[in-house]
Amino acid sequence: MRAMTAPWLTLIGIGDGGLATLTPEQRRALDMAETVFGGARHLAMLEEGGPERVVWRSPFEAALDDLLARRGRRVAVLATGDPMWFGVGGTLARRLAPGEMRVLPGPSAFSLAAARLGWPIEDCTCLSIHGRSIGLIDRHLRPGARLLVYAWNGDSPRELARRLTGRGFGPSRLTVLEHLGGGAERVRETSAADFDLEGVADLNTVAVECVAGRAAMPRPLVPGLPDDAFLHDGTMTKRVPRALALAALEPMPGALLWDVGAGCGSISVEWLRAAEGMAAIAIEPRAERRLMIAENADALGGPGLTLVEGRAPVAFAGLPAPDAIFLGGGLSEGVLAPAWEALPPGGRLVAHAVTLESEVLLIDAHRRLGGELLRLSVERAEPVGPFQGWRPAMPVLHWHATKGDAR
Repeated sequence: MRAMTAPWLTLIGIGDGGLATLTPEQRRALDMAETVFGGARHLAMLEEGGPERVVWRSPFEAALDDLLARRGRRVAVLATGDPMWFGVGGTLARRLAPGEMRVLPGPSAFSLAAARLGWPIEDCTCLSIHGRSIGLIDRHLRPGARLLVYAWNGDSPRELARRLTGRGFGPSRLTVLEHLGGGAERVRETSAADFDLEGVADLNTVAVECVAGRAAMPRPLVPGLPDDAFLHDGTMTKRVPRALALAALEPMPGALLWDVGAGCGSISVEWLRAAEGMAAIAIEPRAERRLMIAENADALGGPGLTLVEGRAPVAFAGLPAPDAIFLGGGLSEGVLAPAWEALPPGGRLVAHAVTLESEVLLIDAHRRLGGELLRLSVERAEPVGPFQGWRPAMPVLHWHATKGDAR
């Protein structure tokens, strides 16, 4: 059994009301600290004299180095509310050994907002756009949804209102809660379409009651969005084979996809929508298609997308290891073998072929590497004069395999 290190670092969640919001345990930890880290606003709450004070500096990695250089001393970090909820606690937990840090949280902005509004917090979706893309809200937009959004600054509520209106949710009710728990606390309501609040404080949380307008088009999170949901030039993985590909790629929260020859990005975007914290790298050599990918990601809620200009396999160099790879466009042995090599054990590879030459590659890959080989044929009912008839689409050969699986 590994011995736990005695904690030298204490994270203290402090409210907007300052030192008066601290519990006795938090106050004792602060009084015992030799050094206190925090933002300028937090450190200004402390009495004159006392321990060394260090303001977080930019870039934040350099500030963490300042903190870790004091390892072994009694160090405290002041953070807003609950440091483990979209706060510095998660970052520090990834850098410290178990037992080096203890956390004394205060009420989070989400808890305070839910308390003011009388919303059961388990019925709410809690999001942060503090240093994150505002597009994170898109996948959560549906009639009746309640969102609690921790803001980046005083402009965030207006930007959220614009985003909601642009997505057809203009009738949604917005409640802007500023300086929760402090002497300057203020709560104001408006609608997304008629947003009229001025002078919003940088420290704010926005509560959204989603109401769909006539132009709203809520999209499900299950794979297989309609083809016309995407901007494309005709070259794309169509709805039925796309749904099959996504199922075989097995998107898991926090996983990374390489979408090779991404086209309009339909696979990447649906991967990003499938779960929280997803990431995708879309590799596409054509500039006009990279523009389409970016527009589709923004329109459909794919903020975790990275665009890479280039052709495989040269474009693979320097990329972080993927959890899954999709090969759609430009399938060749010169791409398939390096893609398989790039996968870690347990990684999934899915490839589609529509030409006889690329079918040969997948049949051989199935023989050598195992996995599952399917031939997908889809026919659609379309007008034939005054009647209806079946019009077949090009068949797609689908191969997927997990690296390390027994054949």
